[in-house]
Amino acid sequence: MDPTVLGGKLASGLVAPLLKKLFRPEGPGAGLVDKPVRLAALVSFRGEKRTLTEADVHKLAARIVAQAVDSPGEPPFPADEHIAVTDTLARRLLALGDLGMDDVQAVRLGHRELARELHHSGPYPDGLSADACHFLDHATEWACLNILEFFTRRSTFVARTLVEQTRDQAELIAKVDELLTRAPRPDARDAAFERRYLPYVAERHNHLTIYGIDLRDSPDRWPLEVAYLTLEATADQEPDRAGPPGEDQPARTGRMPADGTLEQDSRVLLRGDAGSGKTTLVQWLAVTAARAGTHIPFVLPLRTLIRTGPLPAPAAFLSAVGCPLSPPDGWAERVLATRRALVLVDGLDEVPAADRHATRDWLRALIHAYPGNRWLLTTRPTAVRTEWLAQEGFRELSLAPMGRAEVATFVHRWHRAARAPEYEQRLLDSLRTKRDLARLATNPLMCGLICALHRERRGYLPTGRKELYDAALAMLLSRRDRERGMGPVEGPELGEAARLELLQRLAYALVLSGRNEMTLETAERIVERALPVLAPEAHQGDASTVLRALLLRSGVLRRPAQDVMDFVHRTFQDYLGARHAVEEGHLDVLIRHADDTQWEDVIRMAVAHARPHERVLVLRELLARDTPRLTLLALACLEHATALDPAVRGEVEARAAALIPPRTTRAARELAEAGPLVLELLPGPEDLTDEEALGVVATASVVGSEEPGGALAVLRRFRDHPDHGVRRQLAGTWHRFDAEEYAVEVLDHLDRSDLFVTCASSAQLTALGRMRPWPELTFEGPHSAEDIVAAVPEPGAVTDLGIQLNQRLTDLGALRRFTSLARLTLFECPYATGLEHLRPLPLAELVLHTAADPAGLRSLSSLTLLSVAQELPGADLTDTLPTEAPLGYLFLGRHSTDATGLRGLRHWDALHTLSLGPLTTELTAEDWREVAALLGLTSLYLNASIIRDLPASIGCMPELPQVGTVRLSGMDGTEHLAALASRLPGLHSVILGPLPGLSFPVSDFQPLFPGADVTAVRR
Repeated sequence: MDPTVLGGKLASGLVAPLLKKLFRPEGPGAGLVDKPVRLAALVSFRGEKRTLTEADVHKLAARIVAQAVDSPGEPPFPADEHIAVTDTLARRLLALGDLGMDDVQAVRLGHRELARELHHSGPYPDGLSADACHFLDHATEWACLNILEFFTRRSTFVARTLVEQTRDQAELIAKVDELLTRAPRPDARDAAFERRYLPYVAERHNHLTIYGIDLRDSPDRWPLEVAYLTLEATADQEPDRAGPPGEDQPARTGRMPADGTLEQDSRVLLRGDAGSGKTTLVQWLAVTAARAGTHIPFVLPLRTLIRTGPLPAPAAFLSAVGCPLSPPDGWAERVLATRRALVLVDGLDEVPAADRHATRDWLRALIHAYPGNRWLLTTRPTAVRTEWLAQEGFRELSLAPMGRAEVATFVHRWHRAARAPEYEQRLLDSLRTKRDLARLATNPLMCGLICALHRERRGYLPTGRKELYDAALAMLLSRRDRERGMGPVEGPELGEAARLELLQRLAYALVLSGRNEMTLETAERIVERALPVLAPEAHQGDASTVLRALLLRSGVLRRPAQDVMDFVHRTFQDYLGARHAVEEGHLDVLIRHADDTQWEDVIRMAVAHARPHERVLVLRELLARDTPRLTLLALACLEHATALDPAVRGEVEARAAALIPPRTTRAARELAEAGPLVLELLPGPEDLTDEEALGVVATASVVGSEEPGGALAVLRRFRDHPDHGVRRQLAGTWHRFDAEEYAVEVLDHLDRSDLFVTCASSAQLTALGRMRPWPELTFEGPHSAEDIVAAVPEPGAVTDLGIQLNQRLTDLGALRRFTSLARLTLFECPYATGLEHLRPLPLAELVLHTAADPAGLRSLSSLTLLSVAQELPGADLTDTLPTEAPLGYLFLGRHSTDATGLRGLRHWDALHTLSLGPLTTELTAEDWREVAALLGLTSLYLNASIIRDLPASIGCMPELPQVGTVRLSGMDGTEHLAALASRLPGLHSVILGPLPGLSFPVSDFQPLFPGADVTAVRR
């Protein structure tokens, strides 16, 4: 019979109550005793207080069997086996009293296992059919299921179960703790160790150190997280290569942040010159990985590993670098095997050449044994050939020199780390104005040296930069390697003096050739000629070996291409070349090249190295040329001349004082012709007159086109100057500099009073939005009205707006957002329309030069000043100009009177100033009657072209006794003014304006105006 059918027959609500009678009613308490309570103590048909007899159990079994048989459907077994089945089931139920377990144990056993226990404890159903046996087995299971359900509902069972579980759990925990104590799992030990190791790595490498500097008050270590600067890495070439086996290669770019290289490639060989930041980058990657916990960093400086014996296997990574922590056995291998390692191998160049093949084999073995990890290997550029590890999927990159912005960031962070912010800006100014110093500060090492020396001297660099270069060379040539613990690497062990001698000869050869690089073959010949005169240690190798050692370890030379050599900084080339020239007595060679700007720094360094009498010779030769540039070069040399004849020093300073500071605009332009050299010599703003300050600013502005960084350093010193001329010059030179930088450094600090700034480029428009509001603004170039409004952070603050040379300007309606606009200038905006939209504005002055439609002028009733330089439609001025406006000043320029003449002018009876010209039509008597009717007119401005080209206009002029001032612009000095003078009897002031670049004696015109003050003004 189907078991599901049988279950349905037994799943009656009568079964559970019947089976419940088999057990005693529960008593109070949890049933906690010293020994387990047998089921025999729980059943109701055993013991002295039994409530059922065995006959009662037989009756109960008979009722269960009868219920199954009487249920609808097929009988579960033959009818003649009814009594035998009942008897067998009863005996199985009675076997409950013989089981040696309690209710908790029975429940834990489960209903099927409990049924099997009853089956084995009761009589075997001998002679029964298969259906009967099948029924008995399932009936027993069903009964046991209900019995266990009954047990779980007893309160004593619940309480006892909780106690049993608590005991079991406590026992289990104790056993597990003991097991872990005896033999903890590897992953648990690894995790515990990494919780100690990662903070150790982060703390161990979280500092920067400058080696080889003797400074009393400057710290030699700074927190890495404060002073670290992200540099850029570049790929000079991208050969086709396969990536690491089994690893996807993301898209690559030719220039990227150096600390992001491993995000694009999991294997990188990074090249960089001495001091370029390779080791610092390794530290930064280790610290950031340790703090993030994304990878386990292993920092492996090869200079340390090669001293401690064979290159280590992973198990010895930590002990080989002196880590005091002891990892669990096999921990490093497990980290590498699970691809969680960041392996940072620093300083391949510090391994002897003979050992580099073994080093590569070591790396290859590790990479192939543990794929999927991240690997960074650093080296100086010339230590190994190109594609040295290309077959292993390594991408080769080079650290790029620091740019101006990166230098500024480094200086800022250095001073913040050193807690010396008061020296920061002065050093930045020096780096910008002193070109040789700026050329030196192109990597973190040299920047750090300069910062430290500057702070050591309380905000001043050494008197004469010779001291700085001496310190830099001493550090690079010997002390840095020695203090970093570098042992011998390869080639001859040259002393510092021998290295300097060779470097000087190489540098002087480059200076003489006018080049910055030479072939290795040429360099070897120079070294070969020098070897016989050097100390014995230089004879440990031939010229090729010695040159290779210099390239690898000097920190001053590099190999930018396969067969080419140069100096890492042009400054070192000039310094060392000048030193050799002085030692060889070649000062005449230097003087012959003084007119060549490429020799400026060489000459200055030569003066630094020269003896006092040699300095006198050089400086007098420079003064003898009597040119502004060489006079300034002599002045610049004084910085390096510690000991010098006072008379010569005084002569140089006196000659230079005639040039600096410049006192006129012309003198400023002439001084600027000396080039960037002049920037570091410009004074101020202290102790300068307004004219001298303007001259200095004008000079720096002109030089800014050639040397923007140094010029900006000068200009920013004057940003708080109160003089309007100085401020106007500062505002007007914005276009020569980076828009954002100049806005931040200079413009945003200027006093805005009576000062406007011009925005032309999109970069300037963007920078404008980041500055304090400018009340007076001019926009030049093709910008829509919407773009102009959007560029101004506070349109309501603008009072004076100029828009010029703009062919994109159409509808002027957007300008209504300038709610405080009092003056508007539209110059060469040929498609501008919609002047009527400006009526709601408090517009008092309008200058209109070439607009598409001047018709809207009539609606601008608030104007007091109007300047128009285009043809006006209509037959009368009142047809176009605003008749309701209280005009006091009116200018009519080219073509303005072609159609209207001056008809209708008398309508504006408040007019006090009329300015005309250059007109293109004659003025008639009728036109002048309109002028004569203006009784309040006191000033008449005329362009001199009216007198020269339209003389009949003056012939028609009547007497205008009300005019007291006349101003004539654009004069060439040939004009006949007698007719004009006779018609203006009331003049008391005559102002003459010559054409640009022209001049004439005012006295020639004074007799014509005997009762007036005649003056000339130049623009």
